[in-house]
Amino acid sequence: MTEPHPVLSVRGLSVRFLMPGGRRIAAVTDAHFDVAAGECLALIGESGCGKSVLASALLGLLPANAQAAGQARLGDLDLLSADERTLARRVRGRLIGLVPQSPAAHLTPVRTVRSHLEETVAALTGVRGRAAVRAAALAAAERAAFPADHLDRHPHQLSGGLAQRAATALALVGDAPLVLADEPTTGLDRDLVNRTVDELRRHVDEPGRTGGTGRALLMITHDLAAAERIADRVAVMYAGRIVELTDADTFFGPTGPRHPYSHGLLQALPDRFFTPIPGMPPELGDLPGGCAFAPRCGQVSPACAAPPPTTGGLACHHPRPAASAPAPEDLRA
Repeated sequence: MTEPHPVLSVRGLSVRFLMPGGRRIAAVTDAHFDVAAGECLALIGESGCGKSVLASALLGLLPANAQAAGQARLGDLDLLSADERTLARRVRGRLIGLVPQSPAAHLTPVRTVRSHLEETVAALTGVRGRAAVRAAALAAAERAAFPADHLDRHPHQLSGGLAQRAATALALVGDAPLVLADEPTTGLDRDLVNRTVDELRRHVDEPGRTGGTGRALLMITHDLAAAERIADRVAVMYAGRIVELTDADTFFGPTGPRHPYSHGLLQALPDRFFTPIPGMPPELGDLPGGCAFAPRCGQVSPACAAPPPTTGGLACHHPRPAASAPAPEDLRA
């Protein structure tokens, strides 16, 4: 039996920013990954590693001085080569539901949350009639734990957490095959974090309005507890590159991840050893020629002066010992 095509297939995605004087900043380099129907892939890494730039590239929201290369296929569409008309009318909201990193900036300041939801329901779902649209908007708010008595408030009247919940409700309305959640738990307490990610997981697992085997979720997050709660696989990004791609059970399990950076992220958690990774990430405009993590790595050797090979979902000269479980899918498969 042949494997179903992934909802999202990314191959060789790179993003460069062209700066004054001809300087280039390598924000994302040669990203390879798939997200299957019914799957949540958590993309993690320190701030500034390129996670949100990757998300912007998928949505065609890069600034004018950015150049994207590679391929990112969503069904029969290559997102990187699609024109703005296609992205605006076919992709955003309909094929990709976005939970943005800064939700208040994505809400129209003169519109209430209710009007945002009702307009989105009418545009994306085919629901007609004032009463039906109003009921669907209320149901969308309830899914994201947005309080009904705040629906008639404007964005500036919302806390950061409420704006986040409003953005989550809007992202789920369109029944998109891919939900891209960029830090969807920002500003939420732990109970609401759990409720929000559980709803995202439920949205992935349930069939869409047109049937099918589920949607896909790409969740960009610093919240490793949220990732552990709902992710099927974890992709770790460092200095613009995906350095490890593995099953979530392996990543969070007893043996843990194999890349020294991934291992360091887990050891820095308060419920583990609370030991920070020494040093700072490199500037994306001044990356070293070999392994970018080498200056912070306890396993560094002369071999690290060369770029590490990418094998079995792992880019490292000196990975931690492998567990007995099968190796994850190769990043370049």
